[in-house]
Amino acid sequence: MNFERKNLSDDTLLDLYKRLLKPRLIEEKMLILIRQGKVSKWFSGIGQEAISVGVTSVLQQDEYILPMHRNLGVFTGRNIPLYRLFSQWQGKANGFTKGRDRSFHFGTQEYKIVGMISHLGPQLGVADGIALADKLKKSGKVTAVFTGEGATSEGDFHEALNIASVWDLPVLFIIENNGYGLSTPTHEQYRCENLADRGIGYGMESHILDGNNILEVYNELSEIVASMRQKPRPVLIEFKTFRMRGHEEASGTKYVPKELMDMWAEKDPVDNFRTYLIKQNILRVDKDEKWREEIRQEIDEHLLMANSEPEIVANLDTELGDVYKPYDFESIQPGSSTENIRFVDAITQSLRQSMQRHENLVIMGQDIAEYGGAFKVTDGFVNEFGKERILNTPICESAVVSAGMGLSINGYKAIVEMQFADFVSTGFNPIVNYLAKVHYRWNEHADVVVRMPCGGGTQAGPFHSQTNEAWFTKTPGLKVVYPAFPYDAKGLLNASINDPNPVMYFEHKLLYRSIYQDVPTDYYTVPLGQAKVLREGKDLTIVAFGAAVHWALETLDLNPQISAELIDLRTLMPLDKDTVYASVRKTNKCIILQEDSMFGGIASDISAMIMEDCFEWLDGPVKRVASLDTPIPFTKALEDQYLAKGRFETALKELFAY
Repeated sequence: MNFERKNLSDDTLLDLYKRLLKPRLIEEKMLILIRQGKVSKWFSGIGQEAISVGVTSVLQQDEYILPMHRNLGVFTGRNIPLYRLFSQWQGKANGFTKGRDRSFHFGTQEYKIVGMISHLGPQLGVADGIALADKLKKSGKVTAVFTGEGATSEGDFHEALNIASVWDLPVLFIIENNGYGLSTPTHEQYRCENLADRGIGYGMESHILDGNNILEVYNELSEIVASMRQKPRPVLIEFKTFRMRGHEEASGTKYVPKELMDMWAEKDPVDNFRTYLIKQNILRVDKDEKWREEIRQEIDEHLLMANSEPEIVANLDTELGDVYKPYDFESIQPGSSTENIRFVDAITQSLRQSMQRHENLVIMGQDIAEYGGAFKVTDGFVNEFGKERILNTPICESAVVSAGMGLSINGYKAIVEMQFADFVSTGFNPIVNYLAKVHYRWNEHADVVVRMPCGGGTQAGPFHSQTNEAWFTKTPGLKVVYPAFPYDAKGLLNASINDPNPVMYFEHKLLYRSIYQDVPTDYYTVPLGQAKVLREGKDLTIVAFGAAVHWALETLDLNPQISAELIDLRTLMPLDKDTVYASVRKTNKCIILQEDSMFGGIASDISAMIMEDCFEWLDGPVKRVASLDTPIPFTKALEDQYLAKGRFETALKELFAY
């Protein structure tokens, strides 16, 4: 192995060696503990330490790093106390996730590290968002994100690189090409000669470096990172290296040819650098032994500290209380000045006033800039707020949602517009696995609102008409809002933007230009989680939301003999059970109307809750009315048959007569 020190001092060389040595000795200890049954699982990075150490060494302490599960050198390089790492790995309270996640699946703002989730891809888009925030701040900082050669086959990899390239984001994309994705060799993963070549397709600078040579890693990255700070842009680095242990310790290495293991053993990054330093009279053997003993002692002392911690005792209130970031709702009352506007105008007003109120708010979406969005919601926003805050995105919903998460991590608020709610499925993973879980896992908030025009009645067919709120009400950690009127649309969107938790915000596109209401011209908020009684009655309770509220109103106008109490839920999660229960206990009957298909919809859960908690007050069965359990069709006759609207009146009369 050829080491070129260039202008590096002896002290720098010795520091790099110590940084290499520490994770290696920790790993050796972990392998012993694994065999003793004292550690449940371990993903070894032995043989790859030079990459983690080199990257961390060239970055500033306040520059974010997004590592993988073989990057122990990142965590030790940021000087995280070992007992906290040991506590994390053992599921103790002194770790970073309160026992809720394991190994390196955590983040810490204190050390500017954002750990991975098992769905590897989203962290690349998160790095985009963090870098975008730094670019907006003009901070001159770089974000580094790790991935393996296996994850480069994921769509998120390509989406994230494309966004970073188009937006000139200072992201250092690091591929640790260690030869295997779990047990799958590289020739079964991709056919290009080098993964670095993929940078060409994105107009991105790329490099191939020896991942086992600490001086090559450090020297080359020092120049690259310094250049990125001066001229913000993404850079793709492919590190050639090798994983000397199994995917995780239980998997073994039987699938790896012995000659390949032997070849890479000779390229050990720690041993080779040690030999070089000794030969150059920079490191004495006795000094090396002293350092090793000091590190081993530190490991043992900190293991003792972690082992002495009590096991976590489950606390129901704590668990439920950590799903969402605590937030004190700011009630802002409207003034007396009103304007009769459409639903879509209320959304536009909310966004404009929120952009004025929050200088750190960024809106991202397809065609939202000069074009103004598919529904012209953001028309004129570019002229008012600039292209830096009103960002057209490529068609890559997953990476855009992930970028919203990155913006939130780095001090910004993000609104992501899905052109249609149907398209959110391509951004599903980061929403349900990242945004929804991040506060529960490591106390980080996700200040992201995902706006989704939805709903049928416009003959838009199965890919532009879905009402898919049930996908998200099922996921703890998400808030789900679904207004029916312009007044609520504006106030609830303002409140959603203020809320530091992720909010899925549904906007029924049929209501955009058909529903008018007197709406205050100035800024105000409507609290999430509070339903509204639109009509009082005594015969039965109707529970609805979105366009279904208007169906119910039309039906009641046609049936004045029915005295119904109509509840507009407005927010589906958190759900205002108290208002629903109070009404049911008053009227003794309930019918729930939703536009979504029946099975698995929120109407089923509300019905079950009423049956469980209000059974003794019921004088009839809880009725559900929903759309057909089919995809939503295109032709008007078929769509009319599909929608719940045409069946609601019959069901209402049946319950009234029961």
